[in-house]
Amino acid sequence: MNVQNTIEQSVPERLMRVRQVMAREGVDALLVPSADPHLSEYLPGYWQGRRWLSGFDGSVGTLVVTADFAGLWADSRYWEQAENELTGSGIALMKLLPGKPGALEWLAENIRANGAVAVDGAVMALSQARLLEQSLKSRQARLITDLDLLGEVWEARPTLPDNPVYQHLPPHATVSRAGKLGQLRAKLQERGADWHFIATLDDIAWLFNLRGSDVSYNPVFLAFALIGMDQAFLFVGAGKVDEHLRHVLETDGIEVRDYSAVHDALSGLAPSSRLLIDPARVTSGLLKALDERVQLVEGLNPTTLSKSCKSEDELVHVRQVMEQDGAALCEFFAWLETHMGQETITELTVDEQLRAARARRPGFVSLSFATIAAFNGNGAMPHYRATEKSHAIIEGDGLLLIDSGGQYLGGTTDITRMVPIGTPSLEQKQDCTRVLKGMIALSRARFPRGILSPLLDAIARAPIWADQVDYGHGTGHGVGYFMNVHEGPQVIAYQAVTAPHTAMQEGMISSIEPGTYRPGAWGVRIENLVATRALGRSAFGDFLHFETLTLCPIDTRCLLPDMLTKEELDWLDQYHALVSERLAPLLQGAALDWLRMRTAPMQVV
Repeated sequence: MNVQNTIEQSVPERLMRVRQVMAREGVDALLVPSADPHLSEYLPGYWQGRRWLSGFDGSVGTLVVTADFAGLWADSRYWEQAENELTGSGIALMKLLPGKPGALEWLAENIRANGAVAVDGAVMALSQARLLEQSLKSRQARLITDLDLLGEVWEARPTLPDNPVYQHLPPHATVSRAGKLGQLRAKLQERGADWHFIATLDDIAWLFNLRGSDVSYNPVFLAFALIGMDQAFLFVGAGKVDEHLRHVLETDGIEVRDYSAVHDALSGLAPSSRLLIDPARVTSGLLKALDERVQLVEGLNPTTLSKSCKSEDELVHVRQVMEQDGAALCEFFAWLETHMGQETITELTVDEQLRAARARRPGFVSLSFATIAAFNGNGAMPHYRATEKSHAIIEGDGLLLIDSGGQYLGGTTDITRMVPIGTPSLEQKQDCTRVLKGMIALSRARFPRGILSPLLDAIARAPIWADQVDYGHGTGHGVGYFMNVHEGPQVIAYQAVTAPHTAMQEGMISSIEPGTYRPGAWGVRIENLVATRALGRSAFGDFLHFETLTLCPIDTRCLLPDMLTKEELDWLDQYHALVSERLAPLLQGAALDWLRMRTAPMQVV
């Protein structure tokens, strides 16, 4: 079956049907973000309306539909994928570029005077809804947030997941839920708030020491939480919390209510209440239930910062997880080198073998995201994913990019390595070496405590910019503790807003992953996870540095040693010595031999 032809036929039909509903309701433009009521990165099928309506399979993108136009806004990670998937759909790819209007700006500029823009308020962040509503005023246009137009035309819409909720237990849960609730209530008191409403799934899972599997790759569950000084309510689907767990939660002062009861709970807050919310992490639709006299206290969810700063006890478990994950990778790479050329190996094979290697390790729960195994040209798409219908056989000469990770009871991993296939070209080795220089530069950096994380981005880019090369994605993101592989508040990307809450703090785990992408030819990315650690105090204040957590050899066959400085070679040799020391006790046979070969010093002593 020709999948592309199916998309060409179905997407135009869906657009036609939604335009008919728009005309009936007097809507000039429909905004469809990639979001759910929890503003999650990865969405349950029920909330994947943008994917259903557009046919674009990427995880991030914003769709706008008018009577005579449809456009999908996506950043450079998705351009090649979007161009392929939108062909024949009637939807234009709108490339997100610095200084160019995004979907909200486009709407403000193009909506007709006195027109109407509709978005499902259930999936629109309060901060974004306010911004759009304000920008529409210049054209006397209005924003409608109480219509679910997709719901009227989406046949066979998936149901909400009903997977069970379970406890994250000691020793991996290092602070009790009662202790975390106590810390949160102290923050509420500081802010003068009576209640705190949380919609973000990772904050809720972390606060209550609970986990689930409602969202692919992230051990979270659909829920809302309402926390008062003396009460705590957890809103979750019927049957997801068994009687034993319900009793355990009640013992800790947490009342479990049905997921759908959240609107009644919000509407029942006393008009004199002060409610703490994060306007960027709660939707406008949910807050419609509030009495208009309830006073909003706005700011970052306190749990977001608490969750991001891992304790010393948590870092002990993370280091153990990194050893197990690194050992699994060594077993995989040893298998790959042994079988390459002896049998047909595809990008799908890489995914299968990596998953199996991790599954053999203690504490493994699931992958932390869909494995990216991308050979040559496929590697130029940063979020590429091989499928049964479209994947490459790994043969000939070139570069294999493997970006993968696992969820373990004691931590979350995310790593990217480059593998030479046959004989990589000089240009490919130059790109790999340049990217490694960028990763080493930031890994070795020292910086003042509290520096805003987007400012660190230039350190990794400087060696790459020096050759007039760049990449379109950020350099780093926060990583959870047996939690979402992408978390805030820190983000190492110069394009990000330098807000106070993005400051680097001790205990944060971040990725460092510079890259280079040659469309249609190859892509390069090398990634380690690091923990922010105290360095010491000088006359100029407190300073921080990074401890590298990821343990896996960086394949030196992809590198040009002459491009590396003495300091960079020293860093690489010292890193490989550490990797060998930490992983060797967990390996034997071919995997141990591979480790020793791939961690041999590059410099002759």
